[in-house]
Amino acid sequence: MITRRMLMAASAGVAMLGQTALTASAQEDTVKIGLILPMTGPFSSTGRQVEAGARTYMEMNGDTAAGKTVELIVRDDAGTADQTRRIAQELVVNEGVNVLAGFGLTPLALSVGPVLNQANIPAVIMAAATASITKESEYYTRTSFTLPQASVPVATWANENDINRVVTLVTDYGPGIDAETWFTKEFTENGGEIVEAVRVPLENPDFAPYLQRVRDSEPDAVFVFLPSGVGSLFMRQFTERGLNEAGIRLIATGDVTDDDLLNEMGEPAIGTITGHHYSAAHESPENEAFVESFEEANDGMRPNFMAIGGYDGMHLIYAALEETEGEVDGDALMEAIKGLSWTSPRGPVSIDPETRDIIQNIYMREVEEVDGELYNVEFETYEAVKDPAKAEDSAE
Repeated sequence: MITRRMLMAASAGVAMLGQTALTASAQEDTVKIGLILPMTGPFSSTGRQVEAGARTYMEMNGDTAAGKTVELIVRDDAGTADQTRRIAQELVVNEGVNVLAGFGLTPLALSVGPVLNQANIPAVIMAAATASITKESEYYTRTSFTLPQASVPVATWANENDINRVVTLVTDYGPGIDAETWFTKEFTENGGEIVEAVRVPLENPDFAPYLQRVRDSEPDAVFVFLPSGVGSLFMRQFTERGLNEAGIRLIATGDVTDDDLLNEMGEPAIGTITGHHYSAAHESPENEAFVESFEEANDGMRPNFMAIGGYDGMHLIYAALEETEGEVDGDALMEAIKGLSWTSPRGPVSIDPETRDIIQNIYMREVEEVDGELYNVEFETYEAVKDPAKAEDSAE
């Protein structure tokens, strides 16, 4: 005999099954991207720019790819590698993310390698720039840049422009050592002399005593790499120590003249020569649309090279999903990523199928005043530059 209680239980079971089916269907129709960034702490400007760049891409291109809804889940690691790895594990296990992305510094990116290998999911490096990162897992790819990629053209330009004696000054961690190594290699192989190599601590840097050492060495120029966000302090101390008055030229990777902070640096920054992959002043219709949309969504904040890493990182994920027709298997996505090419706001780019690093133009730029504001104005282009560290590895 079927009782009323039995009917109610059966109805409840059907409802639960229906809800489970709806939840499963919703999950199947959603691609989750876990964006791990330093949103607080000394490198919060990096996190702010990368997230804004990623969201600008979604604002301009919608929140669907290959018929699936794209969901961005942002987590703050405060610039601590232990936090980055813990957050990555939580996003994979508890949130079921399909792709990890972000990574404001090299140690943060490296910390998630074991998570990627265990979960078989891609990680899109949108900021960190040490060349070796992508060697640590087949699931890493990169839409930022590498320091060898930016440093070699600066050295080439220096050799060609009567700069013969240089002091290198870099932050003492992976990207800084990459910058020092590859600038030195290119510069000395073409007849230049490194007078002294100076390394500055990553935490709480005070550049003044190191800049005094540079001035005392009397080089033609100082080649500099610093992580994004500390260029204002450096530029102020460069002027206070009188290096510009001593006729010492400042040449650098573009991290030093960060677009986001350039106006704060003021007149001392004018004339600085840098090599980098993106400037807010880059002339193209794609960049004009990107800058306009970015500034409108972020209260006038100017996009920097971290923002373009976030923007193009999202493009890469969307394009890979289109290639796989919405398949989110990690191996399928990684195969789709290899060799993708597109026109970015920074110019033409592609993903090296061998290394999974980005191939892109590197522009020589000079800080100039344009309509009352400071910009990195491009004046020379090195086209389709691969990461030279990987190119050397493959040649050996």
